[in-house]
Amino acid sequence: MRFAIIGAGMIAEFHARAIRAMPGAELAAVYARRDEAARDFAARHDCCAFSDLDALLADPGIDIVTICTPSGAHLEPVEAAARAGKHVICEKPLEVTSERVDRMIEACQAAGVTLAGIFPRRFNAATRLLKKALDDGRFGRIALADAQVKWWRPQAYYDSGAWRGTWDLDGGGALMNQSIHTVDLLLHLMGDVASLNAETRLVAHQGIEVEDTAVALLAFSSGALGTIQGSTACWSATGHPAEIQICGEKGSVFMTDDRFRVWEFADESPADARIRGEFGVDATAAGAGAADPAAIDFMWHQKNFEDVVAAIRSGHAPAIDGREARRAVHLIEAVYRSARNGGRKERLSG
Repeated sequence: MRFAIIGAGMIAEFHARAIRAMPGAELAAVYARRDEAARDFAARHDCCAFSDLDALLADPGIDIVTICTPSGAHLEPVEAAARAGKHVICEKPLEVTSERVDRMIEACQAAGVTLAGIFPRRFNAATRLLKKALDDGRFGRIALADAQVKWWRPQAYYDSGAWRGTWDLDGGGALMNQSIHTVDLLLHLMGDVASLNAETRLVAHQGIEVEDTAVALLAFSSGALGTIQGSTACWSATGHPAEIQICGEKGSVFMTDDRFRVWEFADESPADARIRGEFGVDATAAGAGAADPAAIDFMWHQKNFEDVVAAIRSGHAPAIDGREARRAVHLIEAVYRSARNGGRKERLSG
């Protein structure tokens, strides 16, 4: 499969590394609005540079494009790629509103091409172990399920791009940008949220339109309760890891990034001791992307991309298709509505 990347910012570097590490994949081209940015990126990654998107999309040899533009500028290149018959893998969030996501889904469906989202943490081994434990009923009835993202971003991070911290192009703050990976994991593991109440704050930053701290109380469709805590105002020298905590009448697991701080079940199995030994938390490890957005491993993106390629070749939907990637955006929109209305309960529907 031959890939092209649309957008040449920081996250595009991870896309390029992931593509180049994939057997049978080739990074053929990159597009950026500024010709200099496209040429610099192309020189680093040995591909062709374009500052004309239509020209790139006219290349019949390109099979898949990945979207790395600011969040609120995903819709238009996705629609253009679909019209050109290209499959699309789009960075998180898929877009900044459910309405814009729906337009992306419709465009790709009409063109008969695949639309896939990027939530790489779904593909790590720890997530799969936790999902299997849930599917096997090892927790019994679940009482609480929490997502915690207590990260730090300096003021310079928001000052580094005019789009950062804006509703139109960032779609929100600590939740829509940083916490959405963990919000997606919570939905993937626990299923849909029926209702929520939320509050947001701007605590530690200036000159941005959006929140840097948010808390939501969740009622899941399953009957479990939970919370989301997301912030970029929690200083740490190395960064606090993101964490998913799930507690039930027969078991508790705290997943810290891609490892387990707690893995305990009333019906201990022979594999549990091995899992604790192999996936136990390194207390000295920094959180992935917690204090430095570039401090992530491209391997998770690679696994996400490989799933999409396999789906295209087999004619099936990828694990994270457009509708699946939409779920986290839809939930975060409800958090923002609740917060704007003084914490009023929001009931969620499709």
